[in-house]
Amino acid sequence: MSGNEIEILIVEDNPDDLEMTVRALRKAHLANHIQVVRDGAEALEFIFAQGPYANRKIENGPKVILLDLKLPKVDGLEVLRRVKADPRTKMIPVVVLTSSKELPDVSECYKLGVNSYIVKPVNFERFAAAVSELGMYWLLLNQPPKA
Repeated sequence: MSGNEIEILIVEDNPDDLEMTVRALRKAHLANHIQVVRDGAEALEFIFAQGPYANRKIENGPKVILLDLKLPKVDGLEVLRRVKADPRTKMIPVVVLTSSKELPDVSECYKLGVNSYIVKPVNFERFAAAVSELGMYWLLLNQPPKA
């Protein structure tokens, strides 16, 4: 890793959920290379190396994106749609981490190519365990294709 690569991109606008996610990743020793964005527009700028992120290389994309669905500016479904439609980014694993149990949301995410859909547990211990397991799987166990 060259030092400017991001392992986890967290796209989350809820400060409490964001804090719990980062705490859980730190507790699992998986928080070394995290980028946080708080809305869908900023997520797209980061992923596609545009706007304030134009100085980074798109090839140094995250190893996994933790994506909330209910986001300001651009919703999570549109972020997912754009990521999976672009040949430069479609191989990045996207895990939707949301409070929505709505069947249409789940179905649409899988149609768009989401790698996993997780409903946020309400209690912190379960939430921390879920985030820790996600991080361990996507960063340590999963074998992505070589670019």
